Amino acid sequence: MPHILLVDDDTELTALLEDILTYEGFTVSQAHNGVEGLEAVNEDIDLILLDIMMPKMSGMEMLKQLREKWQTPVLFLTAKGEEVDRVIGLELGADDFLPKPFSDRELLARIRAILRRTQNTPATSPSNNTFDDISLNPGAQEAYCEEVLLDLTSTEYALLELFLRNPGQVLTKENISLEVLGKRLAAFDRAVDMHVSNLRKKLPERKDGKPRIKTLRGKGYLFVETAL
Repeated sequence: MPHILLVDDDTELTALLEDILTYEGFTVSQAHNGVEGLEAVNEDIDLILLDIMMPKMSGMEMLKQLREKWQTPVLFLTAKGEEVDRVIGLELGADDFLPKPFSDRELLARIRAILRRTQNTPATSPSNNTFDDISLNPGAQEAYCEEVLLDLTSTEYALLELFLRNPGQVLTKENISLEVLGKRLAAFDRAVDMHVSNLRKKLPERKDGKPRIKTLRGKGYLFVETAL
């Protein structure tokens, strides 16, 4: 049973969300600021629903400190819509944003989309789990390059896994958004671009000097195959 941590200073909202999520079969814990949130994180937490504007420690600062130790998926619940907040959050390793107010149905859909890609589902991985110098361990949601563990978030792992299933093929942003984020690509949504950018930074350079991921303007992204 997935365990969700709610971190929001709006106690009425967290109480309501706990009722909704408990009814849907989730285990739920609450914290009401970033400090309490960090203290509540452990290996049993499967997903964190995190507000941005909170006392003592903001959601952004909590996420920054969280990523120093944990790769637990994070879905921001926020009333703030400024583009800079979304960009910073994605750069720090957030998995997705859901602006308030939102419907129960949309919240549950976003949660299940994130959990689907973080569950142990080897069947969705490449048949041999290896491509050139990169290998995957689906059971542990881990990726290695030349046997060195890559420090990837759950979204970055899912993105890499999608690329490895489709080497040399153009993947549109729309396709990536549906496959990895579990939602249709909205106008001016930069989430896919930011996740690809973050993944690029964490993948070591290839020995032949070629990029691992190419941007095809107006088309999407392509994972470069090794030349024969």
